[in-house]
Amino acid sequence: MEDRMHIGELARRTGASTRSLRYYEQRGLLCARRDPNGYRSYDAESVETVARIRELLATGLNTDTIRALLPCAQGGPGLTPCAFSSGVVEQQMAQLDAEIAQLRERRAALGAYAEIMRERRVQDRALAAMALRSA
Repeated sequence: MEDRMHIGELARRTGASTRSLRYYEQRGLLCARRDPNGYRSYDAESVETVARIRELLATGLNTDTIRALLPCAQGGPGLTPCAFSSGVVEQQMAQLDAEIAQLRERRAALGAYAEIMRERRVQDRALAAMALRSA
């Protein structure tokens, strides 16, 4: 008989919540068999699959991309280097670089507003001090 486990056991072994495991199944990332009583049943390889899913989610990949990459993520951490997985990783890094550049631009613009606000505060205090002296 295969080494099968129910969703609670898989959650315990992986640290993922049962809700997350159901979501992974719904998104086509994880496969469960249904027992005669209707309970989800997972094989021992599901522990490794959940670990890969969580690793890939931590990189910011969405579930559609992860579904496509999972065949490249078998047999340990990381991805099997192939044209597809390398292309996805390079594309994601390029997208992050673009987002970082946009964030830097937004940070600079916000910094300029903060500087103007500091200058105005100093001017307002100076005007208030002059008004008090002349009163």
